[in-house]
Amino acid sequence: MFAPGMEKKRYLKYTCSMNVIVIGNGGREHAISWKLSQSPEIEKIVCVPGNGGSAKENKCKNVDFADCGYIKNNGTSPYVQIAKYENCEMAVIGPEEPLAAGLADEFIRAGIECVGASKAAAKLEASKDYAKSFMQKYGVECAASKSFTDEDEACEYVKMHGTPIVIKADGLAGGKGVIVAASEKDAIDAVHEIMKSDRLGNAGKKIVIEDYLEGIEVSVLSAVSVTKNCVEQNKAAIVPFLYARDHKRLLDGAKGPNTGGMGAVCPLDDVSAETMKLFDSNILEPTLRGIIEEGYEYCGFLFFGVMITKDGPKLLEYNVRLGDPETQAVLPLMDFDFFKMCRAITGGTLKDFNFCWKKGYQVAPVIVSGGYPEHYKTGKTVFIDENKTAKSGAKIFIAGAKIGSRACDKESALVTSGGRVLACSAFGKTFEEAYKNAYSAVDAVKFEGAFYRTDIGLPGAAESGKL
Repeated sequence: MFAPGMEKKRYLKYTCSMNVIVIGNGGREHAISWKLSQSPEIEKIVCVPGNGGSAKENKCKNVDFADCGYIKNNGTSPYVQIAKYENCEMAVIGPEEPLAAGLADEFIRAGIECVGASKAAAKLEASKDYAKSFMQKYGVECAASKSFTDEDEACEYVKMHGTPIVIKADGLAGGKGVIVAASEKDAIDAVHEIMKSDRLGNAGKKIVIEDYLEGIEVSVLSAVSVTKNCVEQNKAAIVPFLYARDHKRLLDGAKGPNTGGMGAVCPLDDVSAETMKLFDSNILEPTLRGIIEEGYEYCGFLFFGVMITKDGPKLLEYNVRLGDPETQAVLPLMDFDFFKMCRAITGGTLKDFNFCWKKGYQVAPVIVSGGYPEHYKTGKTVFIDENKTAKSGAKIFIAGAKIGSRACDKESALVTSGGRVLACSAFGKTFEEAYKNAYSAVDAVKFEGAFYRTDIGLPGAAESGKL
């Protein structure tokens, strides 16, 4: 059940003006920091380490471990030490790795409110084998699957089962641990690649093989507030945000290799009210019941990766954080104070929080470095025509770019530092308007080797299709 001592520090008195620490350096964390900065109750946002986008945001301050001479090797997390040094009263954790390592628990033990899943709850993402067991235990609609630690047994299962089939590394693999195999040879090659390759390390020692689901994917980002007090007061809740869609394939028409995400759109016109009702009853509600019954301390976010099939919605995976790049499309549509929502999550009042959304659409294509997701070069100067982006109304969320430090760069110049460089997120009262505005902003961004998809949000752009 619920960990002893975790609950008593959950309810703190908040000052009128607060400092918040945001953990992570991607586009998701830039979007979170940007949205937090809009709250009048926020004085300072400490981004660790942040990126070239958060460095320029109002109220935001990037902090790198290397610049923190006060950090001591005393058994306390460096993140916690920075938070205390900067007088932060709340933490928001973006990526999955620190959540799986138990960082949320460390913040709470230090008396700092934290929006982030506990280490125990983070197993829902950290182990796909565990997640599938959880789904089956609590009756969550999902694809049939089986787990293996022996390569030969896995290959025999593939031969017996037939293809298409999906091979997944059990552990965290940075979005590179899932292979959809159309043929028996592809499937067996995938088994060997994941389990033998050093590329995934321990994440690939165990694999999950599951049925291939044909349909169209939906990303359901949500807020979660489950504590002992919440359960006792019937206040435990998972509240879904507007439905969104990522486009995982590199090329137009959902072709090419899987990536970390080539763009997102929100909301979705192709998800019916009946489908949403089935999602609530067959996926969300049993998930909430399972979190409660397992006794997880869970105050944070939960991402449902869902496939809409001819037989209804089925859960593909849990992520115990906000999705990237979906966050860059969803958060701009929030017509409420994001920080107040975070307070509702940690304070046990999420069930009563008033969620209001802008009426319209958000389209957010991602611009990546040439060669992504395999081999790509970094250190390329990014040029952004601010007049063009202002005219489009788009917000540029930086992911893999930092403030340039080379002698040939201007002090404020951005240089690429990763594969997914940035997202151009734009609003429109209609999808067509949002699409036009987003790609107008894309045209304003230039760097050597820049590449992007041209069909984010269009029909057929994210369908799994027949194999």
